[in-house]
Amino acid sequence: MGRGRFRILILGVALMAAPAAKAQQNFAIATPEGLPPIGQWMLTAQGVPSDWLGEIYHGRNLREPINVIIVDEGATSVDEAKTRLIAAATRAGYPIRFGHSTGYQGYIGDRPYPQLPQGRDDAFSNDIFEVSNNHGRIFGPYALAKGYLFTAAFSREEVDPIRDPPHQYSSFNRARDDFTQRLDLHTDFKVSAFVNLGNALIGDPKLTSGDHDGIAVVVRAGP
Repeated sequence: MGRGRFRILILGVALMAAPAAKAQQNFAIATPEGLPPIGQWMLTAQGVPSDWLGEIYHGRNLREPINVIIVDEGATSVDEAKTRLIAAATRAGYPIRFGHSTGYQGYIGDRPYPQLPQGRDDAFSNDIFEVSNNHGRIFGPYALAKGYLFTAAFSREEVDPIRDPPHQYSSFNRARDDFTQRLDLHTDFKVSAFVNLGNALIGDPKLTSGDHDGIAVVVRAGP
């Protein structure tokens, strides 16, 4: 799927019903039709929305959205779901690489799930951390009636070694689109829907979700 066509689909597709968000501790839960409740934000180990390591973007605190949903209808166990997903991410050009912060969580159903990968400083990334890269953490799996569901938060960082700090936020949408398109092109996980999670922060004087448009891309693998 071409990048331009993919953008048009995101903007023009009839989205699944917009979620009704409700307060849940220090974060909000979206309830998209046909899916379990999904936390809108990537959470820290303390259970609060992650702020991209304190990055200030256009004068506001950055909040990291959940922007990918992965459904595996072919996995028959938790371990198999994890193994299949790691293998697919690797085939898509997003192997596990070191050099990233860890310890994050994602809320699905009625509880938080720890991140994959679970190494000391690992994330799924399309390049080494010393250069500009897309990277992300995946949460789950949550057991469905058939198969398993993961959520994920992907972002792009621009790296300039002579800048302070050298690693800075660049885009959520660019990383989301690249990761899901590559899964669609190289694996059995195919783009199947676009879900409005209601996590685009617009007009907030203190918080921002950067370029995120509130949409999570759903990729799905069959049996």
